[in-house]
Amino acid sequence: MGCNIRHNKEVKAVAVPDCLFCKIASKEIPAAIVYEDAKFVVIRDINPAAPVHLLIIPRIHLASLNETSDQDVDILGQIQLLAARMAKQENIAQNGYRLVNNCGPWGGQSIYHLHYHLIGGKQLGWPPE
Repeated sequence: MGCNIRHNKEVKAVAVPDCLFCKIASKEIPAAIVYEDAKFVVIRDINPAAPVHLLIIPRIHLASLNETSDQDVDILGQIQLLAARMAKQENIAQNGYRLVNNCGPWGGQSIYHLHYHLIGGKQLGWPPE
């Protein structure tokens, strides 16, 4: 299972060239995968900001949250549910965690494939460190 890309309303299985997360989803590049299904892959961040730092990556290739539309409401909702499930699996749900999306250059986005950071396992400060 690799990435999918949407053209109008049709979704096609296509790996986007040079997209790190598409390559991870298709297993061209190794990663510490903790969960995967037909719609998502969840990996451990290689530079964790906390004891638990997972990346929740939809298999559909959208460069950022700005590219989503009303037809993506299901996938966006499923990200929230998957984050809660992963938090329970990683034993961080009870004490709390942070779910973050970095959007665009000023938002700190460095990989232009929509993804969310699930961060926890320690007391998190505000503003983020």
